[in-house]
Amino acid sequence: MTRTFVGTVKALWRYPVKSMRGEQIATSTLTQRGFFGDRAYALWDEQTQKVASAKNPKKWAQLLGYQARLLNSTANGETSPEVEISLPDGQSTNSSSTEVNTLLSTVLGRPVRLISAVPDQASIEHYWPEVEGTKYQDTITQIVMPTGTFFDACHVHAISTATLARLKELSPASTFDVRRFRPNLVIQPVGDRFGFVEDAWVNHTLAIGETARLDAFTGCPRCVMTTLPQSELPADLDILRTTAQHNQVIAGIRATVLQGGLIRQGDPIWIEKPPV
Repeated sequence: MTRTFVGTVKALWRYPVKSMRGEQIATSTLTQRGFFGDRAYALWDEQTQKVASAKNPKKWAQLLGYQARLLNSTANGETSPEVEISLPDGQSTNSSSTEVNTLLSTVLGRPVRLISAVPDQASIEHYWPEVEGTKYQDTITQIVMPTGTFFDACHVHAISTATLARLKELSPASTFDVRRFRPNLVIQPVGDRFGFVEDAWVNHTLAIGETARLDAFTGCPRCVMTTLPQSELPADLDILRTTAQHNQVIAGIRATVLQGGLIRQGDPIWIEKPPV
């Protein structure tokens, strides 16, 4: 096996409740299901019988105003670790509260349940704005999530600082904050590499730290969520428009887990290739 050093782990993120804001962490245990605690929960919309997702912002954009964090960050066999949810109005609740569903239903204005068990054929609604270069225009499609998960398509998502810098160069008026892209891994490329560098990593193995291995199986197409307001970030359709115009809507990579292990901020990352 040959190895090429490509960068280091600049930051790690997990998102304990689907479509809520996540938390930056210093270390994470990578499991076959992805980062421990990532998308461990989601909200179930009782009216539509679908998982709530800000990919349909007309219903769920407000979820990006909610903050979720794990109360136990240690991987100890739990598939549903306890999570705390902080609401925009200053209230908070957690997954063990008997009032969590009543509170969330009240503040969201529709009946919801916080769930950790994934229903069969669970799906979300995906709204496509009118942005040239995207697959659909001003329409809603359905995404059936991979069996047993609340992920849209993959267990791990990574993006490089080089890609964010290139997008900023292409659209200086926009703020390409990493929070808009919701990655698990933010990668600092080696040297002065610039541009959409991770595109070249597709169909290769990423070796991270001592044991973790990821299969970077495709680029990550972006969606309306990158354009939505959250915290101090404003709504900005140019985030998606720039990605569509200059890199076929791709920013970052999607990956599956080949081998788990502990990942730390600052860990080295290599591309591994079998000998020719």
